[in-house]
Amino acid sequence: MPETDTGAAGTPTATSGATIQLEDLTKLYPGNPNPAVDNVSMDIKAGETVIFVGPSGCGKSTTLKMINRLIEPTSGRIRINDEDVTDIDPVKLRRKVGYAIQSSGLFPHMTVAENIALVPKMVGWSKSKVKDRVEEMLDLVGLDPREFHGRYPRQLSGGQQQRVGVARALAADPPVLLMDEPFGAVDPITRDHLQDELIRLQHELHKTIVFVTHDFDEAIKLGDRIAVLRERSHIAQFDTPEAILTNPADDFVSGFVGAGAALKRLNLTRVRDVGIAEFPTVTVDDPLQSIFNKLRSGPYNELLMLDRRNRPYKWLRRGDLMRARGSLARAGQLVHDTVTLDATLHDALEAVLLDSGGRVAATGRRGEFIGVVDMETLMNSVHELLEADRLTAIEHQHDLEELRAHQTEQELEGGAGT
Repeated sequence: MPETDTGAAGTPTATSGATIQLEDLTKLYPGNPNPAVDNVSMDIKAGETVIFVGPSGCGKSTTLKMINRLIEPTSGRIRINDEDVTDIDPVKLRRKVGYAIQSSGLFPHMTVAENIALVPKMVGWSKSKVKDRVEEMLDLVGLDPREFHGRYPRQLSGGQQQRVGVARALAADPPVLLMDEPFGAVDPITRDHLQDELIRLQHELHKTIVFVTHDFDEAIKLGDRIAVLRERSHIAQFDTPEAILTNPADDFVSGFVGAGAALKRLNLTRVRDVGIAEFPTVTVDDPLQSIFNKLRSGPYNELLMLDRRNRPYKWLRRGDLMRARGSLARAGQLVHDTVTLDATLHDALEAVLLDSGGRVAATGRRGEFIGVVDMETLMNSVHELLEADRLTAIEHQHDLEELRAHQTEQELEGGAGT
């Protein structure tokens, strides 16, 4: 497995992902005649995000935990970057494999900085490197180091705790990141944003990520490939999300895909791939009269008010200002939801449909305003997706007709030759 390199300035440079091979991996618990995981073999590419999805009790978490040997395999081999790690010191292995779990797993008696610094200290980084790395990791997951460095886990929201958990898992720059239902304990909106954050991080870091979930929509959104697992982690299908949606291997996989496979494909397109429009903005510090003048003189009926950190705060319509009577404290509609550039079309469409204004603000890493995605843009993208599906279906039908015609010709030629 690759060690972290050190740059000229003494700061650790990024380590990219590693290949993972599971060879006939089996776990048999004493007293149980049937293995929990039975003879699983799988090749995972470097820098790939692979999702394990399957019913409860199918062995997906057990398979994941055998990769870093939190659970020791009964038989089989594990290779990371072609190195057999089955027989090396499991503690040393775990320091080179990041691990993030549900509810973050942060140590409550340690500050955010101390939690993140844990593994870098264990592997012998200097104090200055550790300090720099903590700040780098907090910034990477969208948390201001000055604000969060000294906080304790109990002082964080669930979503913030999960971000710190991911930062801790990545702190020692491991090539492999294992994630066991890490977003399962947070509310749906926070979960969407954490998923988007993971997608953004992977664009930057190119780690090898193995991720366990029971949520097929989450698997579609996050995975480069998805392993649909049956009982004992038998692989029902291991393929790209698009291939599984359009061509499930059998009825078991179809059951996981569920109804509305075409709509689920909206999880394959990102907000960054569609048009993001500019939108007129004001800030909470702007005088009421200047806000009123901007709205009255412009061609628009609505403004977006940003807070002091440039984050979406309130939608303000003309009628809101007429009722303000010198104060904006109760005027306007609070921004309840936003999407990031890595959000899916499904996320954006859901946010727009739930908003009376038919639009949603798009934000950057720390929630700063970037632009707006509206219903018209999303529906145009949906129509393009449907049209592409229609053309693909026509081409597929044409290929089938050609194949049948060819088979008929061969049968006729065979009959004439007898």
